[in-house]
Amino acid sequence: MIVQISAGQGPEECQIAVEKLFEAWKRECPDIEEISRREGKRKGCSSSILFSTAQDLSDREGTVLWICKSPVRPGHKRKNWYVDVSIIPEKEEIPAGDEYRIEKFHSGGKGGQNVNKVESGIRIIHIPTGAVASSTEERSQYLNKQKAMKRLLGILSAMEKEAGERQTNQAWREHARIVRGNPVQVYEGTEFRKKC
Repeated sequence: MIVQISAGQGPEECQIAVEKLFEAWKRECPDIEEISRREGKRKGCSSSILFSTAQDLSDREGTVLWICKSPVRPGHKRKNWYVDVSIIPEKEEIPAGDEYRIEKFHSGGKGGQNVNKVESGIRIIHIPTGAVASSTEERSQYLNKQKAMKRLLGILSAMEKEAGERQTNQAWREHARIVRGNPVQVYEGTEFRKKC
């Protein structure tokens, strides 16, 4: 499961809460692995942290409230600081491996005596994704196979990149979304104690 804790557009206090919540959850779930972090305005602050865990944290998705006097602005009246917890869909893995179907066919065009007699054209289909690449430029089936495979690997690489970009875009959309009120969890004080 991939989870993001985000301060959104909140002030430094919210960025401190992101860091404190992440540390609190790391104590609860030792398998948490940090994926990425957006540093906050000062040391010990993060505007967002993206991490993975095998634990099911879906019941914690939503707004988390931290009730505490501002640790960076003494005398500030506000005591409620909100952060957002979002479950980010995992990046779609593009399977590689040997799951290909190779089709041979007659090539048209220039080629002298070989045209429409020898199956030199190659089409390679990546079975898990349905991606297809072909080559008919060369007179040799071997060279066409190499070209088609190179094209197919390029297509699969582009698909992998697109899947990663979709995940990043989803994380960024969630970063800006914080719903105040009706928190799923509440923490209090500078010790960041969970309120029952």
